Amino acid sequence: MLVAAQHSSNKVDCLVCSYCFRFIGSIELQIGRKLYLQGLGLSTKKECDYQTFSHSSNGFCQNEMEEAEGNFFMNESDNTGSSSSKNLKADPLPEDLLLSLMNGDLSLPYTRQFALPPVIACPGGCEEEHYCSNLCADSDWESFHSLLCTGQNTERSRRASLFKFIEHANSTNDIFILAAKVISYTILKCRKLKRSHTTEIGKQPSLDKTDEFSFSLLMEAWKPISMGFKKRWWDCIALPDDVDSGDEESFRMQIRDLAFTSLKLLKEAIFDDECAPLFSLEIYGHIIGMFELNNLDLVVASPVEDYFIYIDDLPCKEKHEAETVARPFLDALGDEYAVCCQGTAFFPLQSCMNHSCCPNAKAFKRDEDRDGHAVIVALRPISIGEEITISYIDEDLPYDERQVQLADYGFRCRCARCLQEQS
Repeated sequence: MLVAAQHSSNKVDCLVCSYCFRFIGSIELQIGRKLYLQGLGLSTKKECDYQTFSHSSNGFCQNEMEEAEGNFFMNESDNTGSSSSKNLKADPLPEDLLLSLMNGDLSLPYTRQFALPPVIACPGGCEEEHYCSNLCADSDWESFHSLLCTGQNTERSRRASLFKFIEHANSTNDIFILAAKVISYTILKCRKLKRSHTTEIGKQPSLDKTDEFSFSLLMEAWKPISMGFKKRWWDCIALPDDVDSGDEESFRMQIRDLAFTSLKLLKEAIFDDECAPLFSLEIYGHIIGMFELNNLDLVVASPVEDYFIYIDDLPCKEKHEAETVARPFLDALGDEYAVCCQGTAFFPLQSCMNHSCCPNAKAFKRDEDRDGHAVIVALRPISIGEEITISYIDEDLPYDERQVQLADYGFRCRCARCLQEQS
């Protein structure tokens, strides 16, 4: 992936590396932190202080519970012997118990089988980003975060502007965070190219060639982003079901105005004269539209789910002993024990693949993935020299509905299946 972000609403539920999206800390920290924050009223369903945790309402991922009879952790039997799915949370656990779990003073049985990387703090001192290693922390800092960090090391006025931008994104659409990361990436890459070029030739370009030189570096830095198909966000976003077609123009203008406000706030925070073209509404709209048309869901399975499944599969004696300790925490978590990390990512290679309604591959997140990487999986044997295609839409839709959805991508599909099905 070139750029990705965990959904703001998911950050209370899952503590993950902000660069590779692996779960970090420990099973105890994951459980204790989630229950503690929810006890403070910071949940995916409530707004919270954007300086510590974000409050967007989209992106919440909750796995469905298995309903196999006799599964201790998934079902509870009543006195008649029938089984009913456990959907309600137990009463909140004592705060001191949760703090002991988070601080490592209390250990749950068998969690060593699910060891996680330690939590590494942000180099800039902010509380929003955490990492699984110094390598990820440094990579994120060099690629994105040094311009977007709200830590105490950031200049005061810029820090205040960043908070305003983040607050707006979290209360409207956290796709703006991704757009900011793209712009930050391009600016930092451009600066790095400039330093490298100056080092190689030993001097700065002459004044009459400065603008030309800066633009060429900006275009070079922009290359990885240019791989994604782009269309202005307000032109390509699907019309919601609750918006009448007669109100479409007004709706798209509102979306444009939303992007304009976001861009204005971002400019106040990280504007760079040498990269000024990045801060036009046209470019900003195309960056957001790129995510609308090319994004792949970022999903990383929770080790907490794996942990409780492991406990449930233990032999009777060991299972009973483990349940005595672990059961109160599962009851407190309720159905949300299996919430995964979820976000949005841009993968340049995947974005280069053309569409087919009978694709020979698909972009896929595997159950065994423990970070934000994805794979392209072949759906059938692919011959040497044959183009690899994926589907941009639900290929099970009827022909006419497929063509309507693909119109957002700017083309009419003429794959073998469409040619056969067209009237």
